Amino acid sequence: MKLVLATNNPGKAREIQPMLGSRFEVVPQSTLKIAEADEPHDTFVENALAKARHASRAAKLPALADDSGLCVDALGGEPGVHSAYYAGYDGSREERDTRNNARLLASLGDQRAGYYCCVMVLVRHEADPRPLIAEGLWHGEIARSPRGANGFGYDPLFLLPSIGKTAAELEPAEKNRISHRVLALRRLLELLDADHRA
Repeated sequence: MKLVLATNNPGKAREIQPMLGSRFEVVPQSTLKIAEADEPHDTFVENALAKARHASRAAKLPALADDSGLCVDALGGEPGVHSAYYAGYDGSREERDTRNNARLLASLGDQRAGYYCCVMVLVRHEADPRPLIAEGLWHGEIARSPRGANGFGYDPLFLLPSIGKTAAELEPAEKNRISHRVLALRRLLELLDADHRA
């Protein structure tokens, strides 16, 4: 199946493409000069669906999109769907990541539990009445300071107590075996296989 990957985020593209393997011919929307979709919604699923429909409409292909973010219990689930722009819209992606991490650290006290949430959506065409939707959650806590040089976003602060490493200290292949994104994608592929068998 040929599909468009509905993200211009190079970090997400680097993670998602290898997970899809040889089963799909993946075309990143950036190579088709498709702009990012607006994400005005308050839920991951609505934003992911908006991105998938936008990319499918522009590319005339099935589209895979995700919306994901870090949800911190002590902050009532924030930054959540606002994760990418938690500390504002100015600057490069790397500059925003640095500011977002600094704001997160400044907002927290001793309660540090949180999780990454990823919602993946596959639409077969832009008006698909039955989009496939899957969710993956990756539980951890927020470290006291950034650690590690891999990953992107909040990965330097997302600590996995069971292994004593942040997501940014994991090798990319290791992260791709256990992350919220791979959990959501595995579930989505199960739904796709079940749909083909039906």
